Amino acid sequence: METKEKIEFAGLPLAVYREIVAHLRQVEGVKADLIPQSSQKFDYNQSQIGGLWISLPPNSSSEKKQRVQQILAFYQNRYGV
Repeated sequence: METKEKIEFAGLPLAVYREIVAHLRQVEGVKADLIPQSSQKFDYNQSQIGGLWISLPPNSSSEKKQRVQQILAFYQNRYGV
């Protein structure tokens, strides 16, 4: 069974979320998709996206898991989220 994890970065723009998903999908076996914003009220200070899902196969190596964490840490550090 795949491990599915929800990731949220408050205030990140849609373009950055798309970049993160594209970057994560480059790791073999990793699936990543955007989660639509669930809020009915538009707020400039909030993201247009509710977050993203990351799925890893159950037999994922520690190197793949570490690579995913490195990618997420890069964006956290770069955008201060």
